[in-house]
Amino acid sequence: MPFSKDFTPVPLADTNLFKPIQIGKMQLQHRAVYPPLTRMRAHHPGHIPNKDWAAEYYNQRSQYPGTLIITEGTFISDAASGYDNAPGIWSDEQVAEWTKIFKKIHDNKSFVYVQLWNLGRQAFPDSLARDGFKYVSATDDLYMDEETKEKALKANNPQHALTKEEIKQHIADYVHAAKNSIAAGADGVEIHSANSYLLNQFLDPISNNRTDEYGGSIENRSRFTLEVVDALIEAVGHERVGIRFSPWGTYGSQSGSAEPLILAQYAHVIGELEKRAKEGKRLAYIHLVEARVLNPFMTEGTGEDMSATNDFAYSIWKGPIIRAGNLAYHPEIVKDMMKDDRTLAAYGRLWIANPDMVQRLKDGLPLNKYDRDTFYAMTAHGYTDYPTYEEALKLGWDKE
Repeated sequence: MPFSKDFTPVPLADTNLFKPIQIGKMQLQHRAVYPPLTRMRAHHPGHIPNKDWAAEYYNQRSQYPGTLIITEGTFISDAASGYDNAPGIWSDEQVAEWTKIFKKIHDNKSFVYVQLWNLGRQAFPDSLARDGFKYVSATDDLYMDEETKEKALKANNPQHALTKEEIKQHIADYVHAAKNSIAAGADGVEIHSANSYLLNQFLDPISNNRTDEYGGSIENRSRFTLEVVDALIEAVGHERVGIRFSPWGTYGSQSGSAEPLILAQYAHVIGELEKRAKEGKRLAYIHLVEARVLNPFMTEGTGEDMSATNDFAYSIWKGPIIRAGNLAYHPEIVKDMMKDDRTLAAYGRLWIANPDMVQRLKDGLPLNKYDRDTFYAMTAHGYTDYPTYEEALKLGWDKE
């Protein structure tokens, strides 16, 4: 597979991307962040990180010292799952494998946060039914689409609005998963409140038509996310907690900019995080998916909403901000983003294909193309066999 011809590499060594920054309790040596990337290699049953490949995969991508790695989405409990081959971190067997992975990352003098994942209505209702779990979301019978509704009804597992007691149990599961993450050696955890998963389903009016204290107003729709934040601050400390949002995302039938008050929704929840920060409980970072990527299953450069921007967050939140969304092919945008000294840049799909991504960004080296067909395949191919730049030269990729 030759190098990508889709952009002209630009060295970023002299930009703020390669200026150290303090994030929580970590002193990062640069601001290129490895974001959460679902890879579907976990063992089933058990949601156990792959015992043969996962440690080497994370080892390869953390070789540059001082790198922040955020793990793939990791289920907080079996009830929060719904994809067979994604990992969890609630059981002793899962924790044992994660401990090996985190040690590899730390041996490279890099850092790791675990992204805590809860699918909600993005889960497969038939898989949940098979395992004895409800298909849940913010609201009864408010499906993403007709295909999902049909699958849920066929499985006799209709969409169920979480009760207040069930919400409390999910919060307890977040706490358990966060404590397990730290016990396994992680530096912190990232709350996944983006990309139309459960917490995002509560935030967005298109998926939340509740009339109790968890719906109906901007403040109420923020409640579940903020209760998780507060519980994790108490459980593991504010410096060990980050959170991810996708204000403009449309994946999973979310509102995006079609909802006139969506900016107000996210301004409120981010404002609540800044309020906590001023009380001495500043989270390590907030992580924002740019409007450049409205749907993670679209290819780069498609489905952009150039009328929308996350710049609003800087006027509210005064801590570090990780920005993600088709940045590898746009070094000029990264240069502009890096003018703000609180900014970090997350590189996703291209880091899958370039284990030495940080060095390539620093030196302006060509990037390996990725093979989308292997993103979610249960195989080492397309996972641990991408070459470094030096290895690619030996393979003659520069001649293709």
